Amino acid sequence: MNALRNKVQLIGRLGQDPEIVNLESGKKLAKFSLATNENYTNAKGEKVENTQWHYVVAWGKTAEIIEKYVNKGQEVAVEGKLTTRDWEDKDGNKRYITEVVCNELLMLSK
Repeated sequence: MNALRNKVQLIGRLGQDPEIVNLESGKKLAKFSLATNENYTNAKGEKVENTQWHYVVAWGKTAEIIEKYVNKGQEVAVEGKLTTRDWEDKDGNKRYITEVVCNELLMLSK
């Protein structure tokens, strides 16, 4: 069961083209947002679509593949883990973000 600790699997569509960062070390970092949709019928019989946005980051070879083959609107499956990081903004306020660190990516559409 240890393999199931902090494991995330999502299928969704990219909200924009991935942002690629080339680090001084020579490694690549890919960042993108992923929209997942849930559809259901509420108590009044109305169809409801709920969209959740997820921030995804990928490193190294996975980032290189994303840079070459993944674009806005494309449907992908992502597997990874959740991480939370914090920083101070320009006004000195502490900010937090939760991201999915992608270790596997499957392209489902072109």
